Amino acid sequence: MNLDRSENSEWLSELAKTSGEWLRGDGPESDIVISSRVRLARNVAGFAFINRAAADARFQIVQMVQNAVHGGILGRRVRHINVETLSSLDSQFLMERQLISRELSRGDGPRAVAISEGERHSVMINEEDHLRIQVLHSGFALDECWNECNALDDQIESSVPFAFHPQLGYLTACPTNVGTGVRISVMVHLPALRMTREIQKVHQAAQKISLAVRGLYGEGSQALGDFYQISNQVTLGKTEAALISEVTEVVTHIVSWERRVRDLLLKDNKSQLHDTVARAFGTLTSARSISSEETMHLLSSLRMGIRLGLVDNLDVATVNELFIHTQPAHLQKLHGEILETADRNVARSAYLRKRLDSSSLG
Repeated sequence: MNLDRSENSEWLSELAKTSGEWLRGDGPESDIVISSRVRLARNVAGFAFINRAAADARFQIVQMVQNAVHGGILGRRVRHINVETLSSLDSQFLMERQLISRELSRGDGPRAVAISEGERHSVMINEEDHLRIQVLHSGFALDECWNECNALDDQIESSVPFAFHPQLGYLTACPTNVGTGVRISVMVHLPALRMTREIQKVHQAAQKISLAVRGLYGEGSQALGDFYQISNQVTLGKTEAALISEVTEVVTHIVSWERRVRDLLLKDNKSQLHDTVARAFGTLTSARSISSEETMHLLSSLRMGIRLGLVDNLDVATVNELFIHTQPAHLQKLHGEILETADRNVARSAYLRKRLDSSSLG
């Protein structure tokens, strides 16, 4: 089922011209919530954990899981990619697209990922655990994510035995994942809370109830573009329903908080807010060289401006797509060649000017 390196690269080049369903900019609370994700950690019974598994065992696990994933909930058009043979550019591309983790990208030995059409589902094989099953949806849709992830988990487990203890639950390489093995995660856009320096209160409130607040690419990453991932840290002793309920309650509060602050900014500092959005728009549509980090920051202001009615002829889905398409690997795939940093900055500014050409300030 694996494709060779050239076939994978060609397919990824075509994929770069599109965006996943989780970037559609619709779904519940999509003004604040970019996407919802449920991820399950699983290990195959009878095999050592990845840090102790030999190459031949890892290869067997890849084959077993690929056979179990094919068809069923993912349909027949699931794409199986041999991550071990990917170029560093293609590996980074999948990571930018939220389809694989940094751990899988930078790992070694036999490892793979299965991706569904539309990119809502992906199954990482031989990451920290033998399997990382994830489902992504646009907007605040944790129940839908869980239902699909649970169904995919059941499908795989019907032919692949998972390591399970009657008292502890599912066994995982990291103790914090033991039990349900579930990670509930919601990506939120919080520019107003960052602008008013209230974002630190979000971190503090989340830590008190064992939730993590991380950046765009999860653990260890920065909150580029005012994107933050809110997720649970511990699974042992809690049911999936309880974890979903906890994250839902906190994210609902954060969404309301961000909206209130946006409304206050619009009421009390509309001219300053409009100026911030106008400067962001002006730079994005006129710059001849721009870095990825600056682009994320400016697009964040633009996205907020759209939701507040300050920008015309531009939708949130386009801005969501620009967040991803201007990342280094995506930009190079779209450009069709490897680019040095300075050349990427020039290519990025040209791409932004082209995509934002028909937009205007309200």
